[in-house]
Amino acid sequence: MSARLTASSPAAPAWRATAAPAEAEAPAAAEEVATQRPWVTIVWNDPVNLMSYVTYVFQSYFGYSRAKAEELMHDVHEAGRAVVSTGSLEEMERDVEAMHGFGLWATFSHDT
Repeated sequence: MSARLTASSPAAPAWRATAAPAEAEAPAAAEEVATQRPWVTIVWNDPVNLMSYVTYVFQSYFGYSRAKAEELMHDVHEAGRAVVSTGSLEEMERDVEAMHGFGLWATFSHDT
């Protein structure tokens, strides 16, 4: 960093630059939108759990109807994953921990 001495302050320390400090940049619109996106819990397909058990877990934990639980279970089985809940980070951490407690493979991430 080069320092400038002005005529009015010949004793200014060498480390002191005369340039104004850089202004903080405002967050980009994409960053603001990213922080507003909800979190989701994703249940992934695995070779261990029966489809009937996965349906049972979705009904018992999330309170889904049998039809909705089966739809989500089919997404897990056929597509390899299903978004089973949406909300705050803390809620999704809780839901993922619960799915792990039931023996299901689950993660959370920002909604895409």
